[in-house]
Amino acid sequence: MMQRITFPMSLLALATITGGMSPTEVQSADPPVDFEIDRTVARRGYDGKMCWVHARAGAIPAHGSRPSPLVVMTMQPLQITGSDVFYALNDLTSADLGATWTTPVARESFARKKIDARTEMTVCDFTPTWHAATGKLLGTGHTVWYKDNRVMHVRPRATAYAVYDEANGRWSKWEELELPDRPQFKNCGAGSVQRFDLPNGDILLPVYLKEPKQTQYSVSVLRCGFDGKRLSYLEQGNELTVAVKRGLYEPSLTKFGERYYLTMRNDDHGYVSTSTDGLQFAEPRRWMFDDGRDLGNYNTQQHWVTHSGGLFLVYTRKGADNDHVFRHRAPLFIARVDPEKLHVVRDTERILVPERGARLGNFGVVEVSPSETWVTVTEWMQTWGPNYVLPVDNQYGADNSVYVVKLKWNSPNRLFPAR
Repeated sequence: MMQRITFPMSLLALATITGGMSPTEVQSADPPVDFEIDRTVARRGYDGKMCWVHARAGAIPAHGSRPSPLVVMTMQPLQITGSDVFYALNDLTSADLGATWTTPVARESFARKKIDARTEMTVCDFTPTWHAATGKLLGTGHTVWYKDNRVMHVRPRATAYAVYDEANGRWSKWEELELPDRPQFKNCGAGSVQRFDLPNGDILLPVYLKEPKQTQYSVSVLRCGFDGKRLSYLEQGNELTVAVKRGLYEPSLTKFGERYYLTMRNDDHGYVSTSTDGLQFAEPRRWMFDDGRDLGNYNTQQHWVTHSGGLFLVYTRKGADNDHVFRHRAPLFIARVDPEKLHVVRDTERILVPERGARLGNFGVVEVSPSETWVTVTEWMQTWGPNYVLPVDNQYGADNSVYVVKLKWNSPNRLFPAR
C-alpha cells in the first residue's frame, strides 16, 4: 500500500529549524516536505499462545560486496497469558530493502538466566542502532527480572547492550553498562529508547531511573563512550520527572537544528522537553495539538522521525474510534512537530498502521538511507481484561503481523548519519 503525504513548511521556518542554512542549502519550501508511505509486512501468523513484540531494526550500510544496507530487526516472543513475560531475543535480516526477510532466529546469548529456583532474568525492550564512528551496530535495552514467571514488583534494572557481528551474523554476549554507585542507578535502564550519537562518537543515551522501592521514575540523559566493544559511562545530565503516578519513563532523544528534543512516556500524558547541549533539559511540558487540545497519548511511548526538512512524532492516542484497543495503542500515527512551539500540527496527522484490535504501542524507527526511514511494529495480541488474550479468530483480523512501514522521502535527508 503506497500513499503520498505532504507537509508544507515555510522557507523562514525551515531555515530556522535547520540551524540557519542558506536558501540555497534548504532549496526553499518548494517542493514541500513530503513522503510516500509504503506499508509492508515482514511476517504474520499467530497461534494464540505466543506473539512477537518489540520489533525494532538497525541498518548496516551497504559496502562493496553488498549493494544495499543490511537491516537487522530484533524482536522477542511474549507469553500471551502473562504480563510482559518475554523470552530470548530473536533477529531476522533483509539485504534487499525489505523485499524479503530471513526466518527469526533465537539468540541463546539472550536466553533467560536462572538466578535461583524461582527467579530468572533476561533482556528486553532492545533497540539496535548504527554507530557510525566505530562502524558497529550497537543494540541497547534493559534487564527484566521474574519470580515464578511474573515480573518482580521491586527489582533491579540495568542497561544492557550488545554488538552485532555482520561476518558471523551473531550478537556479542550482552553486558551491563557500569554506572556510579548511586541509589537511583539501582533501577536504571535504556529500554525502548532512541539515542543520539555525537560526531566524536560519544553517545547521548536517554534512560529512566529510580530507587528500586520508589514509585516515580525520572528521565535523564547519559553521555557514554563506545569503542566498538564496550559502552562506558562518562557523565549524567539533569533528572526530569512529573508528580503524576509513575513519573516519566521510556524517553527518546533526537537533535533538530541547534536543539535537542526529548519525548517521554507518562501514565496520563506524553511529555516533551528541549535542551541546547543534550544533557541539561528544560521543565517537561505535555504534548498538545496546535489547536490547544491534548494529544491524547498516554501510558505508552512515542518516537521521533527526523528529516532535515521537518521534525515528526510517531505516537498512539485516544479519540480515534479505538476504545476497544488496550490503552488506545492503535492506530499508529505520524504528524509534524512545530519545533519552536513544541506542539503537534493536527492537520498533518496521518495513519502509519491502522488498528485491527491489537496494540501497536511498542515500535521502532530506523534510518535506512537518505531517502528512506522505516517504522517497525508488531501487532501485540493482548487487549483489555478480563479476557485480555486476543483469540486467533478475533473479530478485528489481527494476526500478529510484523509491519515495516517505509517512509520514502521526496528529497534526501541531509541529517542521515555519515557512513
